[in-house]
Amino acid sequence: MIRIEGIRQLRINVKPAARLVKPVERVDALDWQGIGEELDQQGSALIEHLLSPEECRTIAGLYPKDEIFRGRVVMGRHGLGRGEYKYFSYPLPDLLSELRTAVYPHLVPVANRWNEAMGIDVRYPEKHADFVERCHNSGQARPTPLLLQYGVGDYNCLHQDLYGEHVFPLQLAILLSDPGADFTGGEFIMTEQRPRMQSRPMVVPLRRGDGVVFAVHNRPVQGTRGTYRVNLRHGVSRIRSGHRHTVGIIFHDAT
Repeated sequence: MIRIEGIRQLRINVKPAARLVKPVERVDALDWQGIGEELDQQGSALIEHLLSPEECRTIAGLYPKDEIFRGRVVMGRHGLGRGEYKYFSYPLPDLLSELRTAVYPHLVPVANRWNEAMGIDVRYPEKHADFVERCHNSGQARPTPLLLQYGVGDYNCLHQDLYGEHVFPLQLAILLSDPGADFTGGEFIMTEQRPRMQSRPMVVPLRRGDGVVFAVHNRPVQGTRGTYRVNLRHGVSRIRSGHRHTVGIIFHDAT
């Protein structure tokens, strides 16, 4: 019998009143020590109420505005699943730009600690603008934040958002729709592949406005014989009814 372990998800709370403050203040008020510990233990950390319902509706409502996007991907044409998504153009919408800039420095200590543990020489600067400049100097100049749209029967295959040589090892996804009201199904899922073991499945229980920070590619795990790398992928299960929107904030740009 294969035993599937239960996965504990840390719910980092933001009081409802905090949703009215600026994104930088909202992000700075989070328990980043707790988020870092959960990332170390599980490879993901859930943040409650990162966006208000009004902000979620505003961002999801951007999808028809083609002029603010640089490209549209229909997943079925590329073997990525079913559904579609659009990559934002620069300049990003203010809220997304502010979140990207505000969240990044809080994740840098985790990213640098992970690379050191895995024997990777790359270190990340404290400011996101400096990291973006590094990407652009290497030919990775296309913005990667994206807005995803799913309907009945749609899903997103397990994948990794790498995009080029320079990869920040953590990213953020925020659910914009209300589970049970706007859609059913459509769970955010991850798998973790450890050496000589079967993949470990994980489901992150998101509600509207919740965000999940998670590993893009690899993370370190302490074993009995030292630290080793595990490989992670993420995706979305099949939508059973309704429509689901998600915004993804990736911190590296694409070639």
